[in-house]
Amino acid sequence: MRTIHWEKPFCGEGANCFRIGTDADGNGYIAVAGAEDTPLVDTRDALVTLIRDIKAGKADHLL
Repeated sequence: MRTIHWEKPFCGEGANCFRIGTDADGNGYIAVAGAEDTPLVDTRDALVTLIRDIKAGKADHLL
């Protein structure tokens, strides 16, 4: 069984809370807070790229 080290939830307005985690194998995880048993999983590098792209505004058209 994998051990995921979850960060504190990141919450927006209302109840929109997400958690980001990593494991010892270099995987990155994103989950809705409270639903950590069904996370989105990819490499840690992919998670870093996703976060940097979001911060750079590359997903603003989805808002």
